[in-house]
Amino acid sequence: MATSAPTVEPGLFRAFVVGLAEAMIAADESVDSIHDQLERTAHAYGFAETAFVVLPTLVLVQTGPADAGRVTVRSRDVDSFHFHQIAQLYRLLNRAERGDIDPEQGLARLAEIRAMRPQFSWWVRTIGHAILAAGLSLILVPTLTGVAVAFGLGLLVGLAKLVPSRALQLVLPTLSALVCALVVYSLAQYIGVGDSLRLLIAPLATFLPGAMLTTATVELASRQMIAGASRLVAGLMQLALLAVGILAAGAIVGVDGPDYNPISSVTIVPWWIEALGVILFAVGIFFYLSVPAWTFAWVLLVLLTAFGVQTVTTGWVGGTSGAFFGALVMTPLVLWISSRDYGAPSQITFLPAFWLLVPGVSGLIGLTEAADVGLSGLGAALTTVLSIALGVLIGTALYRGFSEIGRRRPAET
Repeated sequence: MATSAPTVEPGLFRAFVVGLAEAMIAADESVDSIHDQLERTAHAYGFAETAFVVLPTLVLVQTGPADAGRVTVRSRDVDSFHFHQIAQLYRLLNRAERGDIDPEQGLARLAEIRAMRPQFSWWVRTIGHAILAAGLSLILVPTLTGVAVAFGLGLLVGLAKLVPSRALQLVLPTLSALVCALVVYSLAQYIGVGDSLRLLIAPLATFLPGAMLTTATVELASRQMIAGASRLVAGLMQLALLAVGILAAGAIVGVDGPDYNPISSVTIVPWWIEALGVILFAVGIFFYLSVPAWTFAWVLLVLLTAFGVQTVTTGWVGGTSGAFFGALVMTPLVLWISSRDYGAPSQITFLPAFWLLVPGVSGLIGLTEAADVGLSGLGAALTTVLSIALGVLIGTALYRGFSEIGRRRPAET
C-alpha cells in the first residue's frame, strides 16, 4: 500500500521521533527495537524516506532524500525511566505507530512522562529496595541471618541511591560495594551469614548490569557493533567498579584470596523458600521501581517462570544451560504478554527477570575471583551471559516465527 504524502511539518516530526528514541533509550530498549519502532512511526505519518541512526547516547534522524534531506541530531545521556514511566511511554508508542496523535501533542506527552514522579514516597521506595534484597538473599543464601543482613544493607543502599547527586552516583557502586563488603566480612567472623560473596549480591543487585550485558550480546549478534560494544564495555566497567569495592573491603578486613570463591551450598531448603524469595523480590521491585499495579501479576508470572525453568534445568544439565533455558522460555512469554491488549510492556517484565537469571551475579563473582585468584571465574561468567543472550535470541525468533504462521493461517482460509 502506498504511503500518503506527509501532512506534518518535517522539523516537528523529526523532533517527535528523536524524543521517542530518547525515551526508549531511557527505557533500556535495544537499538534494533528502537529502529523498528521509528520506522513504523515514520510510515504512519507518511515519511517513508526517513533514515535513522540510533546509539545508546546518540540519535540522528533525516527526513527527505539524501541529497536534499534535513537532519536532527541529539547527543546526550538520559536518565533511566521508572516502570510507571515505561508503561505510559509504550501507550504513546502504540499511538505513534498508528499515526493517531499529533506530533506536537506527542512532544507535550513526552515532556509529561519525563516529568513524572515515582508513584511512591522515598521511604516506601527505600523499604522496597530492602525487600528486594531480602528476597534475593532467600534465593542466593537462604538463611535467616542472611535475610536480616541483606534487608539492612538493602535499606542503606536504597537510601543512598535516592540522593540526587550525579557526583555521588558516579562513585556509588564502588562505595556501596565497599561498605556492604566491610559489613558482611566483619559479621562473618562472628556469626554464620552463609556464603559471604553471594550474600553481597543481594543488596548490590540493582547495580548489576545483567540486562545491559545481555542486550549488548544480542546487539553484537545482530551486527549492531557500535551499540553492542559500547554497552558491553559499560557493563563490564560497572562490574569492575563493584569488584574493586569488594576487593578493597577484603584487603581492609584481611580476607584471603581463596575466600572469594563462592561456597557451594549444602543446605537443602524446601522449594517454597526460594519461591517466597521470588515473590518478595517481585514485591520489592514493585515499590522500588514503581511498577504499575495492573502489570504486577505479569511481572510475577515471568519471574516465577524464568526462575522455575532455570532451577529445574540447572538440576539436569548445569548452571549455564539452566540460564539458557530460563531465557529461552521467558522470552516468548514476555513477548506474548506485550502483544496482549491487557498485557504489560516487554521492558517491565524483562528487566526484573534478567536479575534472576544471574548474568550480573555470576559476572561480579567471576570478576572478583579473577582479580585475586585467576581467570576461570571470569570465563564462566561470560559463558553464562552468552547463554542467556542466546536463549533470548532463539526465544525471540521462535515467537516471531509462530506469530507469522498464526497470521498467515486466517488469510489462507
